[in-house]
Amino acid sequence: MNIEVWSDFMCPFCYIGKRRLENVLEQFPHRDQVKLQFKSFELDPNAELNSGKTNTEYLTSKYNISEEQARGMNAQMNANARTAGLEYNIDAMVPTNSFAAHRLTHWADTQGKALELSERLFQAVFIEGKHTGDHEVLADLAQEVGLDRDAAAAVLSSDQFTENVRADQAEGAQLGIQGVPFFVLDRKFAVSGAQPDEVFLNALQKAWDEHSPFTIVESADAAADGGVCTDEGCEIPPNKPSN
Repeated sequence: MNIEVWSDFMCPFCYIGKRRLENVLEQFPHRDQVKLQFKSFELDPNAELNSGKTNTEYLTSKYNISEEQARGMNAQMNANARTAGLEYNIDAMVPTNSFAAHRLTHWADTQGKALELSERLFQAVFIEGKHTGDHEVLADLAQEVGLDRDAAAAVLSSDQFTENVRADQAEGAQLGIQGVPFFVLDRKFAVSGAQPDEVFLNALQKAWDEHSPFTIVESADAAADGGVCTDEGCEIPPNKPSN
């Protein structure tokens, strides 16, 4: 089974959804026959590389809300991440442009390290507060997962893999993807948003067992359960106990 995941490294629900899927895959009896592939999606292609703003300042400016409201949103997101076993420090997140990180991940894929680099990038953004628009930081992260730092730096200083990122984005648009995370299972089923574990498990089983049209798989109350990010913001579902 092939699972394609459209996501962005600036998307807090993308890391949560990634972890929920991984947790469910640990219980899936056919785990060794599942291949994960991450696809590029930019929530804000026009995001500044060096805005100089904190995440709270970025939220207040982008969505015209108070700092108190922004801090409340961050607290909710931190709590949501804990339901997936992640300890976010989203207040420390550095808003930046994610295009270079996407290009570097495509290069890492040619080296057999795309999954490792994707995980490291999400950690760097949401847990460690690293500036992942900075080429030096990105090269360091590549080295940490076993990639050649000089080769990574060379990729970053060029425009290599730009077409790969654009191809992913075009493919996502053709599929009608408007928000992330978005999980496509064998081009038979799709899961939109960081859905609860049972939704992922149900989708995995259906994709394994059935041949049917492309279908969105979600909980009975998808709006309440599944967090998703679009360019308009991140809709945060009510906190629920972890499974």
